[in-house]
Amino acid sequence: MPASGEREAEGELDRTIGLVGAVTIGTGTMIGAGIFVFPGLAAGQAGPAAAVSFAIGAVIALLVALPTSELATAMPQSGGGYYFTSRGLGTLSGAIVGIGLTFGLMFASAFYLVGLGEYAAAILVEAGVIPTTETPLGPLNIVLLFAATAGILLTVLSVFGTENTESLQNAVVGFLLAILTVFLTVSGLDVLGVRGASRVPTEFAPEGFGPILTTAALVFTSYLGFAQIATVAEDVVDPDRNLPLSMLGSILLVGVLYIITMLIAGSTFEPSVIGPMGETAIVEIAREYLGFPGVVVILVAGLLATISSANASILSASRALYGLSSDALVPAKAAEVNREYGTPHFALSFVGGVTVVLVATGRTEVLAEVASFLHLVMYGLTCVALIVIRRRDPDWYDPAFETLGYPAVPIIGGGASFALILFMQPLSRALGVILTFAAVAWYLLYAREIELKDKLP
Repeated sequence: MPASGEREAEGELDRTIGLVGAVTIGTGTMIGAGIFVFPGLAAGQAGPAAAVSFAIGAVIALLVALPTSELATAMPQSGGGYYFTSRGLGTLSGAIVGIGLTFGLMFASAFYLVGLGEYAAAILVEAGVIPTTETPLGPLNIVLLFAATAGILLTVLSVFGTENTESLQNAVVGFLLAILTVFLTVSGLDVLGVRGASRVPTEFAPEGFGPILTTAALVFTSYLGFAQIATVAEDVVDPDRNLPLSMLGSILLVGVLYIITMLIAGSTFEPSVIGPMGETAIVEIAREYLGFPGVVVILVAGLLATISSANASILSASRALYGLSSDALVPAKAAEVNREYGTPHFALSFVGGVTVVLVATGRTEVLAEVASFLHLVMYGLTCVALIVIRRRDPDWYDPAFETLGYPAVPIIGGGASFALILFMQPLSRALGVILTFAAVAWYLLYAREIELKDKLP
């Protein structure tokens, strides 16, 4: 068993991700879930008031992003929240966050891939390739087959170089933003009655205000993208400038898009109608306002968006595992860097393999909430870590960005992160608790003797 956290990694990661690339990692991840997967699930629970659920998520994300930005500029290392908490709160907290973050990103990746499978199957249905109600393999098997295949291909792509991931993200996100601008403008004008009869609902919260917080807990997965930027901090060029700008900017951009999308979704269909539409409800909204051409465009956009989300999540999960291995909290193999491509190939292979296994469950909401649970634990502890590090004031701590509203912002952000967990469904909370205890058990059995130094290597 290793006795020190100062293991020398097999290689160093190349800094190849610029500001645009960092923003697209965050934005691309968040657009995939928030706009193309959640409208039916969220509006089915809360109606138009689901827009408030997304607004709550954005506020919590911003409250956490500010402390995360400060810590990231002081410690621009792979691992993100793991690195911050391990230096601020010690090895046990670091193990809980690092292992939780790795698995949280794998659950998120599986969630995005299932959404990808839904869109791929919907394209085949619209093209008349498979029947609407039944297929030779069964509709769920078709979805999972697409999802698992995509997971394998994205993992292989990431192994061959981070610049491949960045190029894919830049192209996909630019295309998505163009499509969404047109779609939301046309459908928004229709809802307001500019192009016909107004569709503004008489009841903003037809299901009452109770579901708003439970829906916020469900859809918080939509805001995980900003933390993924911190996770790949060691790949980011000029981190002092680009990390804060990309994290805060991506939250604000997608938050506005989410709120507009949910107002349109909730105004178009009643909760009892849009809920059963599931992960591809946005396709039916496009059909309502833009006809079949709109359906085709949104189907393609949804496919690309879920690819983008899964792509960024797989990359970030591998970097979280790489950070754990660099500190000797997991076996050294995970820190091996491919000398030709400059990527942690073993970490990527492990992440891709586990993600494909999780895809097989097909439980969209559970995958999303467990991912949120594990990230919310990390967010809460990250806010605590900032307060502890500020009070200790070590010599090496010199952030280029300081949290606005300190200490109120990290206190409120951390408290809100932990509180949101209480509104998740029992199964998701149970799985999150089990994985957290598993991280503690791993620490006690494998990493208890490891001592980390505050001073960065």
